[in-house]
Amino acid sequence: MLNHQDKRRTFQEAQQSVKQVQDAYVDIITDSPGYGHQLQHLKQEANEAFQQIQTALGSASEHQRVQLEQFQKDISGILSELNAEG
Repeated sequence: MLNHQDKRRTFQEAQQSVKQVQDAYVDIITDSPGYGHQLQHLKQEANEAFQQIQTALGSASEHQRVQLEQFQKDISGILSELNAEG
């Protein structure tokens, strides 16, 4: 069982992963020669964020659970938007 500090750390790691996905999304330039690489990087960041969120959900408080579920929706929305553009 995780103590309070460990729970907070896993939540913060998930939160940081989501920020990295959002940053990677903002950095994508669809008409640039590096678009494929940028897209691949974003998908990798998204997969890592989903894994971090799943880990954090295992020990999250109710308040954190709500935020983590919103993080999942945010990432899914970013990926859906990219798929719609493609």
